[in-house]
Amino acid sequence: MYSLIYIVNNLLFFISTDCNYAKGRWIADSRRPLYSGFGCKQWLSDMWACRLTQRTDFSYEGYRWQPDNCEMDEFQGTEFLRRMQDKTVAFIGDSLGRQQFQSLMCMVTGGEEKPEVEDVGWKYGLIKPPGVVRPDGWAYRFPDTNSTILFYWSASLCEIEPINVTDPATEFAMHLDRPPAFLGQFLNHFDVVILNTGHHWNRGKFRANRWVMHAKGRPVTDRKLAEMGNAKKYAIQSIVRWLDSKIHLHPQLKGFFRTISPRHFLNGDWNTGGHCDNLTPLTKGSEVFQKKSSDPVIEDAVKGTKVKILDITAISLLRDEGHISRYSIKASAGINDCLHWCLPGIPDTWNELLYAQL
Repeated sequence: MYSLIYIVNNLLFFISTDCNYAKGRWIADSRRPLYSGFGCKQWLSDMWACRLTQRTDFSYEGYRWQPDNCEMDEFQGTEFLRRMQDKTVAFIGDSLGRQQFQSLMCMVTGGEEKPEVEDVGWKYGLIKPPGVVRPDGWAYRFPDTNSTILFYWSASLCEIEPINVTDPATEFAMHLDRPPAFLGQFLNHFDVVILNTGHHWNRGKFRANRWVMHAKGRPVTDRKLAEMGNAKKYAIQSIVRWLDSKIHLHPQLKGFFRTISPRHFLNGDWNTGGHCDNLTPLTKGSEVFQKKSSDPVIEDAVKGTKVKILDITAISLLRDEGHISRYSIKASAGINDCLHWCLPGIPDTWNELLYAQL
């Protein structure tokens, strides 16, 4: 934050101006990345560790983001944990939220093994049931500062419950106007909450998950609300209003809504031959000039509330070379991942922006 100084009639007037972290430029920085892409095995999923794949160009790792009108402190893992002493940081969202969570775990540890860090997922019911690939989330406590960082998977940020609990093939009521039950249950344990949603708001995901939109406790019959864009906007506005009302009750609570992470598919989608083959950084330019967010739904939703925007869309749009692309370990032939990011990579910058705003 800067202060503008005006002199009128020999009197000094100071006017503080908030930093617009999303307006600035990418700058080459030899101190990047902040952790090794070969390490951080304790926290980083192999499928996102591009150094472990057949990719050979990693120049995307060597940049940092510099906002125009403010300086950002260099990220220091020990300082982050000190700031979060006796606090809990909670990421609630989809797999891009999970990437940001894993990124932060690698950043605060420098990618080094930390056997003293305690798995406290059980405190939040984050236990992997038998036959399930993974739990609904993870939580880790750093004993030296009693800091906890957790992630909970909620792709839509809505409460979802089975319509018929006795039917294994049941559809699920997706309550557009209710937050995830997990968030309501544990919010009083959290000091920083980072929400995100976006990429599951399409008919294919709804069909696959058997989600049926509900509002005010009933199936949505209003055709206008049932339109995907309107439903997403309604759900985002609902959870922002809910979180804002809780911040008033818990002054220590800081709420952020991260804007949508951009996709970079060319000539098709993930299952129709879409690709993102560019490996050269910043071919789309290095600078963001606009003042408004590239995610107006979230920008409008947080306006006038105590929930802050974590605006990463426009800065990430410039980094199409940072995706996993065709180098995914598990992808089938011809399938490109132009949605998720290599780590280390762009989500590290999202966490630097979070760090600057805490």
